[in-house]
Amino acid sequence: MTKIVTAVFEISAWEPTAFPGIEAWLGAVTMRKHYTKGLIGESEGPFLHTGDEANRGYLAMERISGELEDGRRGSFVVHHGAVQSSDHPSAFGYIVPGSGAGDFASWSGSARIEHDEAGAASFVFTLD
Repeated sequence: MTKIVTAVFEISAWEPTAFPGIEAWLGAVTMRKHYTKGLIGESEGPFLHTGDEANRGYLAMERISGELEDGRRGSFVVHHGAVQSSDHPSAFGYIVPGSGAGDFASWSGSARIEHDEAGAASFVFTLD
């Protein structure tokens, strides 16, 4: 049975990280998020990007830890990326199988970022 979990988030930290020798074309940050609805918790992970506002690509991996509204708790890793923007056809996101802990130990499936009319961001996890 497929289950959908929608987790509203905001970026809480964006800390630049150097990659000596390739910083001319690759930017890197440590990204932290605060999850406020659907899943209450935090995440942290590397975010790599190249290009500018008009033409860019990114790859990110983050460990999300938190609690669902029904009280289940745990953590899992999400790998996601896109060319140009999160709604570009190249956008992808997956829960890394076997990365879960606690009540989320068996989680696997897809992950996509959506934005509402006001610009608020959510991760929509479709669990297998």
